[in-house]
This record gives sequence, C-alpha cells and structure tokens, in this order.
Amino acid sequence: MATNAVHHGRAPGRDFHVRLIAPPANHGAVIRIEVSDTPAEKLPALTTAGPDAETGRGLYLVSQLAERRAVSPRPGGAPGKTVWAEISIGTKPSDSC
Repeated sequence: MATNAVHHGRAPGRDFHVRLIAPPANHGAVIRIEVSDTPAEKLPALTTAGPDAETGRGLYLVSQLAERRAVSPRPGGAPGKTVWAEISIGTKPSDSC
C-alpha cells in the first residue's frame, strides 16, 4: 500500500503517511494498516498482473491477507484519502504449547 502511495499518490510538495495500529502484546486481535496520500481522485484498483509482470500484485496480496479493506477520506479534513486494511492475528505458535 505504501508503494502505491509512492508511485501513484504523490503530489508536488506533499508526502504520504503510514500508520500501524496494533493491539497490546499477547492479545489476539487485528492489526490495522493505513496509508494516506493527497490525491483523492486516484483510487487504488485491484488488477490482474500477467505472469511476467514485475508490478501489479500488491493490492491482490492485501486482498488475500486482509479481513477488511477500504478507502476513506483522510482524517481531520486533510486533503486526500486513506487506504486501510485490517489483518487478523492469532496467538503465536509458541503460545499454544
């Protein structure tokens, strides 16, 4: 998602923002990944990459890993959009012994 912001969401004089929200240690829950950039009109699109393509698989991977994902306006009224995904996490294998 950050790579998409770098390649497709850059605007002159503006940058992008990455935010990770994780639960406290030892709690099975959800990690939320948010990437915000300035252009609101350039929405991410899930595409099918050809077998020899060197790009185009990022959002497909996100769609396979995430429980939920969407695009929303940037918080606080800032210009642009936030692309986010929530990925469920469970207990670590060593926790179940």
